[in-house]
Amino acid sequence: MARRLRSVGLDFTESAPVRLVFTAEVAAPPEEVFRALAEDVEGWPAWFGAVTRCRPTDGGKGREVALRGGTRFQETILTAEAPVRYAYRIDKTNAPALRAMAEDWRLTPSATGPGTRVRWTFAVDGPAPLRFALLLARPGLGRAFRNAVRALDRRLALV
Repeated sequence: MARRLRSVGLDFTESAPVRLVFTAEVAAPPEEVFRALAEDVEGWPAWFGAVTRCRPTDGGKGREVALRGGTRFQETILTAEAPVRYAYRIDKTNAPALRAMAEDWRLTPSATGPGTRVRWTFAVDGPAPLRFALLLARPGLGRAFRNAVRALDRRLALV
């Protein structure tokens, strides 16, 4: 992992040059969803199809993530506010062109009944060709998010 990215804070998820925001609903309450995101870090590959490995680092202050295709990230947890928010930034990666990246998961009680509304913000800075490619990739990223949340919903129903 040769490339260090610019260190960003939580505000980056609101101000990044590329912000892709997706939402989905799950039947589980926010507390269970938060546990799956923030506490069962090693369980991510079981429900997020793009993730092949995820493990906590630095006593839980960071994560090491591997994706299908060989992309790897070293991350710092920016916040873990149970049961409403889990966010992290990418510090190092082997992915080209990225300058800065953070992801923010927000959990709110569902407005339509029991369950949780999950909102994922994917925030990135990079050169214009990367920003354009990410906008083109939006449908695929949205599909991956929805598939992951459905798989997480199934997984939490078994607990």
